[in-house]
Amino acid sequence: MDPRHPNHQQDVEREPMEVDVLIVGGGPAGLSAAIRLRQLAEERGEDLAVVVIEKGSEVGAHILSGAVMDPKAINELIPDWQDKGAPLNTPVTRDEFLFLTEKKAYKSPILPPQMKNHGNYIVSLGNVCRWLAEQAEAAGAEVYSGFAGAQVLYNEDGSVAGVATGDMGLDEEGKPGPNYEPGVELRAKMTLFGEGCRGSLTKEVLDRFDLCEGRDPQTYGIGVKELWEVDPSKHEQGKVVHTAGWPLDNDTYGGSFIYHLEDNQVAIGFIVGLDYKNPHLSPFDEMQRHKLHPAVKPLLEGGRRISYGARALVEGGVQSLPKLGAPGALLIGDSAGFLNVPRIKGSHNAIKTGMLAAEATYDAVTGGGNDATQAYESAVRNSWVWDELQRARNVRPAFARWGLIGGTLYTGIDTVVLRGKAPWTLHHKHADNETLIPKDKAKKIEYPKPDGQITFDKLSSVFLSSTNHEEKQPVHLRLKEESIPVDHNLELYDAPEQRYCPAGVYEIVRDDDGSNPRLQINAQNCVHCKTCDIKDPKQNINWVVPEGGGGPNYPNM
Repeated sequence: MDPRHPNHQQDVEREPMEVDVLIVGGGPAGLSAAIRLRQLAEERGEDLAVVVIEKGSEVGAHILSGAVMDPKAINELIPDWQDKGAPLNTPVTRDEFLFLTEKKAYKSPILPPQMKNHGNYIVSLGNVCRWLAEQAEAAGAEVYSGFAGAQVLYNEDGSVAGVATGDMGLDEEGKPGPNYEPGVELRAKMTLFGEGCRGSLTKEVLDRFDLCEGRDPQTYGIGVKELWEVDPSKHEQGKVVHTAGWPLDNDTYGGSFIYHLEDNQVAIGFIVGLDYKNPHLSPFDEMQRHKLHPAVKPLLEGGRRISYGARALVEGGVQSLPKLGAPGALLIGDSAGFLNVPRIKGSHNAIKTGMLAAEATYDAVTGGGNDATQAYESAVRNSWVWDELQRARNVRPAFARWGLIGGTLYTGIDTVVLRGKAPWTLHHKHADNETLIPKDKAKKIEYPKPDGQITFDKLSSVFLSSTNHEEKQPVHLRLKEESIPVDHNLELYDAPEQRYCPAGVYEIVRDDDGSNPRLQINAQNCVHCKTCDIKDPKQNINWVVPEGGGGPNYPNM
């Protein structure tokens, strides 16, 4: 078994399960693929065994997104979704875009075309996925929650053969405890990876088959989100607000969203591009500071915070898309990186790519004889997904090159004047882990202490995410070299993992006299955002799945 996955025992006989198509991840891409596969089987009067595995305790438990949803993909997948009770309950009624300084907010007189949300819906993406899971099961797919894909299986010819789920009931040393249960080997004719951003198995497939060769480095952001119940007099159902500027400086990409859902609830989130340079920056604390702005704080005063979470998101765009498949496997949704950054939307692209992968897969596994990867890539390139990403391709790298002011000016020219059809393509130059500057050359940031009413600390926030991991299990955050956190990260960057993690997982502890610094990993706090796996300067932290069912349990995020 792969030693990078500590939740696997060596030489243990595991129960095999043969299926036609295995889908790893119960997000919008994976569930849509399952639905489309079963639709095709029904249309053609054939049987097809489709299985979805989801590491969360239930579908939706690990789903976190803004989210404003473009319904065009779900219109294609399930045209009568409204009659079937899909939880798209809040149509967008109006948009605002604000540029913030420390004390002022300036409303943009012209809304960028990619920020217009007429016809879209404010949703809980977790609830949408719960509904999609019901549709998948009704169509005949099997959906198994609490099963974490821990290892990619390979055939003798090197092609992907499926996935093994993690062993349950291991102790801290990876040995079987009293409640030990071995994982299951799920073997399939085709495996679709829909793990979302920075999936642990997807990462292995990308490396093993060199799927990123010739592509730009992928770049990411970290999104920190809170759900609030606000004073009804301040609530405006359907209102969408985005901001840019303060508290981030001109060179740091990011901004906020404020979405007014039903039932006096407001989703407020803050996104920071993980190519930031200052090692003293804390995305979590930037979010808390943002809530104190005069344009934001009054909305929250008198309200109460209901939930909290964080998740990395893919920002590279079409330049960073890998090859979309390997023998026996396809990448769908944000496992590949189909987020449209300027629109801050990816669920519609996830659904559509899940559908396209399902169509290519169906023909491959039912004797059509096609090359699934070639068919899928061709279908994506001929779809509106590709057109949308092509038009958006220059926006994110423009901000990386020229900062907020220059990037905003360029984006206006690119999207309004040139309509995304510039005869050039800007590129991403660096991976996010390569961008930090030494601590002595970076400006220190003094964050205000939490007041417990508008702003909060990390630990009380993690409590609201209902995060839970069985204590006696192998730590799922693995260091490749034990010395690097102190000898390199602390020495050069003042241990940035203490700040980029939004859940207080990483902590430098010392003896009483201040000597002997060492990294303490509080893995039970992990909300599975994957930021550490992305931003660690030496790529020394390897995030692997914990026991199935562990992690956050988001109720409405």
